[in-house]
Amino acid sequence: MGALCKLIDALLFVFFLVIAVAAPLIDGQTCLPHHFFPPFLVELKSWYAQNYSDYLVTEKPHFFTGLVWLELIFQWPLALACLYGIAAGKSWLRTTCLIYGASLLTSMVAILAELQLSNRGSDQLLTMYYPFLGFAVLALLRGLFGDSGKSVTIGKRPAPRKKRA
Repeated sequence: MGALCKLIDALLFVFFLVIAVAAPLIDGQTCLPHHFFPPFLVELKSWYAQNYSDYLVTEKPHFFTGLVWLELIFQWPLALACLYGIAAGKSWLRTTCLIYGASLLTSMVAILAELQLSNRGSDQLLTMYYPFLGFAVLALLRGLFGDSGKSVTIGKRPAPRKKRA
């Protein structure tokens, strides 16, 4: 179990590192003015939207913009905390992974439902979004079953010593 947990932590570390960079620089363009970003990042996002036919990025429906705000305000700081928690072996990593995974899973279900039920999501576009669903489940499982790295005994106190008269 220890080796599997280390492998999952390594995968999640790379994922959280990508999110730490991409969320403010790429996804932030959905709800913030374009003049906040360098032109090459704006062009990169435009290239992605055209090549993958990502209508959510180009049309910016209200629910999608709301989910991006959720990502920037709530999920991005959690991703940074998870990065630190993995690197430093913090005992609270399970909690942050659980919260992040639940939040990302909720967002991805809404996005994937839109893509599938609208019949506007191409297979290529779905292959871009489905890995995020996988990482959400992985973070959830890490939060639920992962080893905290430290064995902490809760609720056990040493027996009080009897005083001698």
